[in-house]
Amino acid sequence: MPREIASLTLPLFVPGDRADRFAKAAAAGPDAVIIDLEDAVAPDAKQTAREMLAESLPFIPADMPVLLRVNATGTQWHEADMAAAARLQLAAVLLPKAESADELHRVADRCGYPVIALIETAVGLHRAVESAGACARIAFGSIDFAADLSMAHTRQSLLAARSALVLAARLAGQPAPIDGVTTAIHDAGLIADDSAHAVELGFAGKLLIHPAQIAPARRGFAPSPAEIDWAARVLAAAAGGAATRVDGAMVDAPVIRRAEQIMARRPTRVERSDACP
Repeated sequence: MPREIASLTLPLFVPGDRADRFAKAAAAGPDAVIIDLEDAVAPDAKQTAREMLAESLPFIPADMPVLLRVNATGTQWHEADMAAAARLQLAAVLLPKAESADELHRVADRCGYPVIALIETAVGLHRAVESAGACARIAFGSIDFAADLSMAHTRQSLLAARSALVLAARLAGQPAPIDGVTTAIHDAGLIADDSAHAVELGFAGKLLIHPAQIAPARRGFAPSPAEIDWAARVLAAAAGGAATRVDGAMVDAPVIRRAEQIMARRPTRVERSDACP
C-alpha cells in the first residue's frame, strides 16, 4: 500500500464539476484532495465533469495526492467513472456504498489504483472486516449510514458503528480508518471537538468538506500539551530500562506504546490557508 494512503489524515472533498476549485483546494493544505463525482455533482453534470478531469487535474500540484470518488457500483455512472479513473494519475479511488470484498477487488483491478472503501450502509458495516481486508483503507460515510438506518446523525447514535469500524480495520491489519464529515463548515470548535472524538475512538483521519475545516480538524487530531508532557515523561522514565512510575502509575509496555502513539500525533506542518476555494 502506498505510504500516502496509509498515513492520510485530512483529505478534502471538492466537487468534480468545479475545476476552478481544484488548485485552491490543494493550496489550502489538506493531506489529499478528493475529486468527487458522486454526491457533489448533479446527474446532468456528471458526464461533463468526467470529461474535464484529464485537463483539470494537472492544475493540482504534483506533491498533492489526488483521490477520485466514483459513483457506487450498480449506478448508471459507475462504469464510465471507472474508465475515466483508469486514464488518470491518481493516488487512490474512493468507492462509496462499499459492501463486499468482491466489488472492491473488481474496482481495484479495473482502475489499477488502491481503493478506499467508504462504509455507508448496514450491509457495509456488517461486512466491514471482509472489506477492510480487500482494500487499502476504510472510511466512514456517517451521514449516509445514519440515513440507511433511519437514525440521528449524532455521536451517541453512531458510537457503535464507529467502534466497529475501528475494530474491523485492526482485525484486517489495516491502518486505522478515516472518520466521516462534520457538516458545520465554520464552527471551528465543533470541528476540532469532532476530530478529537474520532481520535478518542481510534480513528486516524477525517473527511473534510471545506478548507475552513482543515485547521480546526488538525488541532483536534493533535495531542494536547498535557498529553505531550505526560508522554515525554513516560518515555524519559522508560529510557532507564528499570520498572518505574509516572504520576503514580506503573510504566509498562502498553503505557509506553500509548506514549509513543501520542508523540507520533504531534503536528509536523503549518496550515497554509483556510480560505474558501
